Amino acid sequence: MSDTSRSDLTRRIALLGAPIEIGASQRGTLMGPAALRTAGLSTVLDALGFEVEDHGDIAVGEVPGLTDAPPDNARHYREIQRWIRTLSARAYELARSGALPIFLGGDHSLSMGSVNGLARYWREQGRELFVVWLDAHADYNTPATTLSGNMHGMSAAFLCGEPGLDGLLGDEPRASIDPDQLELFGVRSIDKLEKDLLRNRRVSVADMRQIDEFGVSVLMRRVIDKVKARNGVLHVSFDVDFLDPSLAPGVGTTVPGGATYREAHLVMEMLHDSRLVRSADIVELNPFLDERGRTARTAVELIASLFGQQITDRPTPTNAIEPGE
Repeated sequence: MSDTSRSDLTRRIALLGAPIEIGASQRGTLMGPAALRTAGLSTVLDALGFEVEDHGDIAVGEVPGLTDAPPDNARHYREIQRWIRTLSARAYELARSGALPIFLGGDHSLSMGSVNGLARYWREQGRELFVVWLDAHADYNTPATTLSGNMHGMSAAFLCGEPGLDGLLGDEPRASIDPDQLELFGVRSIDKLEKDLLRNRRVSVADMRQIDEFGVSVLMRRVIDKVKARNGVLHVSFDVDFLDPSLAPGVGTTVPGGATYREAHLVMEMLHDSRLVRSADIVELNPFLDERGRTARTAVELIASLFGQQITDRPTPTNAIEPGE
């Protein structure tokens, strides 16, 4: 499989479902990929002019060579390890194909695989992968700091190379990002030891207090300018609990005071206009907890904004053109 030109990437999107739910305490996210498809994700992207390739849901069976000792305080470690190894390899292959991958979750532990594979690909291209983590939670726990042992709360820390899950990928190459390539956005729930770790690593955190004080446009512009200055690319990891529970009830870890629809819409439009987005995750959608598919439909609408849907065809200061570049 060979790399393709960047122009080809702008018109092709590859969808891959990852129905994983054991990284969270609340079951039901395994239905997330089906709910996003039912809410019309492919149809919306197709209407925006993309060639959409739906690769279905990834299947994970027995994976040979997993001989490391499971760490303490990492629930369902062995099962999640199988998912992460498989997802990392598939993410790398999809990126090499020239398509723009979108991973449909599934709980947020899937990002330990998807983002690792993408970071590996972009490292080979000589470019840094930055991750915008739209989430109510920092997900920067380790087995040493976690209160619950749930691995969806360790995904960002793992991606930044924190110790404790060192054997998770087995023989699959680990491509950690630097903590300054992680941008936490919309956070409003952080554990005490997790907060200390974030401070020590100087991870960028735009919490809801900052969003209230400065507005999403100022804070997102800082992220975009930073990535452009370093010739990087962006992965958007969209946990639907980034949104206020009144908009997105279909999640297992609701936290009051989240982003409004207008704030989230502006975030997605600015990210699109930046021409930096090369991949995305949509995670933590739990249809079992949703209200007639409302959360799934909202998530699809926002992903449409991320890939170019606008209320009017207006010029903007960042001159929105075709998605990608």
